[in-house]
Amino acid sequence: MRQQFSYSKKVLKHFRNPHNLGKIKDADGVGEVGNLSCGDVMKLYLKVKDDVILDVKFQTYGCAAAIATSSITTDLVKGKTIDEALAMTNKEVIESLDGLPPIKIHCSLLSVDALNEAIYDYLNKNNKKIPEFLEKKHQRSVTLEKMEGHGA
Repeated sequence: MRQQFSYSKKVLKHFRNPHNLGKIKDADGVGEVGNLSCGDVMKLYLKVKDDVILDVKFQTYGCAAAIATSSITTDLVKGKTIDEALAMTNKEVIESLDGLPPIKIHCSLLSVDALNEAIYDYLNKNNKKIPEFLEKKHQRSVTLEKMEGHGA
């Protein structure tokens, strides 16, 4: 039996007309995450100058909630410092979309995880200090990829 749930108007708006959709060819940081159980895959690209996110784009393969959370995440972090972006939570993503059905909460986690991975990539490429909590998140992400068969 198919489960019924409804999306907020904001979720539907971001799904139908996603903001910052696409790829940054010369990105300073790229993060890719996925969820094997639902099939969602998110890739997030950052353009950074003086530790400020100047541009951010995403490519997402997934449901309406996955696309909407990716879209709103890019809106929320554009113009923010790396530290401000690292402080963002999935709760902020959910609230910015006026809520998500409980079964779709994992989509907001994926968008924040993709952002964190892109920031990790940026910091790593530029030999900048990686906060301990971000290193732990990255290691957990790499471990999950290997367990799911995506890693090297």
